[in-house]
Amino acid sequence: MDTRRLFAFVRIVDAGSITRAADILHIAQPALSQQMTALESQFGQQLLIRSKQGVEPTDAGRALYRHAQIILRQVARAQAEVSVVGRELAGGVSVGLAPYSTVNAIALPLLTAVRARYPSILLHINENFGGVLSEAMMTGRMDMALLYDAGPIKGVDFERLLAEELMVIALPETGLLGDPGSAVAIKDLAGLPLLLPGPSHTIRKVVEQAYERAYEEARVVGEVESVTLMAQAVRSGLGATVLPLSVVQRIMNDTELEVRRITPTLEIQVSLGTPANQPLSKPAEAVREVLRTVVASYIKKSAGGSQ
Repeated sequence: MDTRRLFAFVRIVDAGSITRAADILHIAQPALSQQMTALESQFGQQLLIRSKQGVEPTDAGRALYRHAQIILRQVARAQAEVSVVGRELAGGVSVGLAPYSTVNAIALPLLTAVRARYPSILLHINENFGGVLSEAMMTGRMDMALLYDAGPIKGVDFERLLAEELMVIALPETGLLGDPGSAVAIKDLAGLPLLLPGPSHTIRKVVEQAYERAYEEARVVGEVESVTLMAQAVRSGLGATVLPLSVVQRIMNDTELEVRRITPTLEIQVSLGTPANQPLSKPAEAVREVLRTVVASYIKKSAGGSQ
């Protein structure tokens, strides 16, 4: 199979137009159309639906698009690995980082360490939500991701790296029971207006499960997916929130806010996810080791700071 045709097909689907794709690829439109005709003949299926508005893939085209991305990525990995045999590691490596976790404290040290150790590796860091990152790994568009481990996911292997304790954060006038600095029970949070991530987020699930075990119902008054907006909303008195300690330390550095532990302790697991059915390239393996080292250093530093 001519991988150049697959590459052109992917660009056409991404652009939604043969004309635009031809401009991007610097190929004459008739020649590009001939390549697509040859590709459809090879597979014995119509792959693109052409209209005045542009093109879109058929069901067969969408299936090929998914496989083509994986194939082209594997070819790129092979080229990068073969080209550096006997030389320093080089090539692109993509790492996904889930928000509302330790990743914000780890991202810069990871980028710094990779640049220092492997200057020819181009590290691409993408902060996104767990479902998006998992799908990207399953489809071969991402090498690895640091995300919350909500249970087994087909196509992704998880390596648990650390556990994060969840804390409740609120303005003093919000009405947290007990003395400032003391732990607060879930049952004492009943009726407290909460700002939380959406229902699919692991933090939201853990919090709601804790309320259910206490035979209470979480009073969610807003769903916020932005860490920055969450901090602003809590400071504005719109409600309390529940976040990992690492996030609290990073964005809630405000003496006016109360940060309280929850009893019984609520924890979430942070795991390193990698594609289950695709081997990592040599550069990606190297970055994975750096990531493990950075996380281990973060854990040691956090443990020292909490003593």
